[in-house]
Amino acid sequence: MSSISIPISAITDRFNLGRFTEGNRMPLAGRFSNLRPLGEFFDFKRLSKPNNFGEAQSRASYNLGYFSSNYAVVFVMLSIYSLLTNLLLLFVIILVAGGMWGIGRLGGRDLDIGPVHATTSQLYTTLLVVSVPLGIFASPISTILWLIGASGTCILAHASFMDKPIENAFSEEAV
Repeated sequence: MSSISIPISAITDRFNLGRFTEGNRMPLAGRFSNLRPLGEFFDFKRLSKPNNFGEAQSRASYNLGYFSSNYAVVFVMLSIYSLLTNLLLLFVIILVAGGMWGIGRLGGRDLDIGPVHATTSQLYTTLLVVSVPLGIFASPISTILWLIGASGTCILAHASFMDKPIENAFSEEAV
């Protein structure tokens, strides 16, 4: 029985995901290299209510670019929190990842454990039959919707209430 082999370049070229697979660039290291210090991110002296919607929009536009790495960390922390509070979903993710890794380690060979003989397709089918009902029961959609709502609320609230630095406020004025 021959195994199905899909070249990774066929997927990355189709969906423009080449930036994630190129080993020399390391985009995550670049993403987190410009983290702002916590003292600047939590500067309570710069927190103020915007006067109108235009000012809130201007602040959010500036702060989303300026603190983008910090907001990515907030999103990751909320993601970890959501997985730790939904242990069944965490178990399903680990089960699927571990099952795929274990089946991949077989290299297309059949699994023989004592009297049990299972082909690769039987192992994938068993993994699917076990993980889909558990995955539905773990409510991943509500977890994703909570994550979108919680991170959007936290990030947009911070971005709209954090005032721009004084240097930037003077540079925007027309002379």
